[in-house]
Amino acid sequence: MRDKPRRRSSRQTAYPGTTFVARRLILGAAQTVAVVLLVFALTEALPGDAAVALAGDQPDPARITAIREAMDLDRPAYERLLDWASGLLHGDFGTSLTSGRPVGQYISDGFGPTLLLAGLTVALLIPIGFGLGVLAARHEGRLVDRLVSSVTLAVYAVPEFALGVLLITVFALRLGWLPPTAVGYGTDLLAHPAALVLPVLVLLSRPVCSIARLVRAGMVDALAAPYAAHARRYGVPGARIRYTHALPNALAPAAQQLARTIDWLLCGVIVVEALYVIPGLGTVLLNAVAERDVPVVQGLAVVFGVLTVVLNLGADLVAHRLTPRAGVAA
Repeated sequence: MRDKPRRRSSRQTAYPGTTFVARRLILGAAQTVAVVLLVFALTEALPGDAAVALAGDQPDPARITAIREAMDLDRPAYERLLDWASGLLHGDFGTSLTSGRPVGQYISDGFGPTLLLAGLTVALLIPIGFGLGVLAARHEGRLVDRLVSSVTLAVYAVPEFALGVLLITVFALRLGWLPPTAVGYGTDLLAHPAALVLPVLVLLSRPVCSIARLVRAGMVDALAAPYAAHARRYGVPGARIRYTHALPNALAPAAQQLARTIDWLLCGVIVVEALYVIPGLGTVLLNAVAERDVPVVQGLAVVFGVLTVVLNLGADLVAHRLTPRAGVAA
């Protein structure tokens, strides 16, 4: 008779976790559909006529009519939405209006530099952000803690564009240590690592500060918890308490913040690529907007939106795995 309640409790413990994952997956699918619909609706709501813009400074009515037919603008919006959405399911993002190239080719060409910038940023962000947070928590209330907290707060308050201009002025124009832009280097930026230093520093500035402060707060709260004091009374070494018990308590919120940071990189990289003239997805997007190349804008917006959904979904699942009780309450 005693075994049955135990089996029920184990099932009840596993069931909310499965429900949580299923709910998040369904929510992620719904968000992806919403992204596609929103991107199409926003591009449809853009002011002006794309056919007139593409026809030139002195558009001929016959040419405008031909462009509208080529762009299927003479068809109802819902038909164009269905055709575009069905193409997305098969990996077809459409064709550029200005060059006639597939939109997927634009995305693949710009994906390399953007992925390189984001990858380097994340690879440096994890050790630096967690290291500063642990260092500040270990010296809570002392000079090191106050110094780390003050510097991270000050750097976080500086906008990326202003920081980028400042770094160019100091390290490129005044000191001449680094190139101010990536002009002339093409897409093979790994062969010219000096051109990556300033962009990566700008992308690192705010995420490092937020991760460090989050890890510090989580570890300080964990070290002040009763179980930590109980472990000290039993003679457990301080390093074991910090890194085996306190640090894991900061991992769940830090994992979510890390996913949001990667999501933010997709937006921040647009500013950085424009500032340092890096031929990535941000530059492709800016050029497409300037040329009113609607299919390219739509394709990039869908890529950014779907990546945002996937990253946040992954962060929720990781946080649930690290703190299972949160999933029961969700």
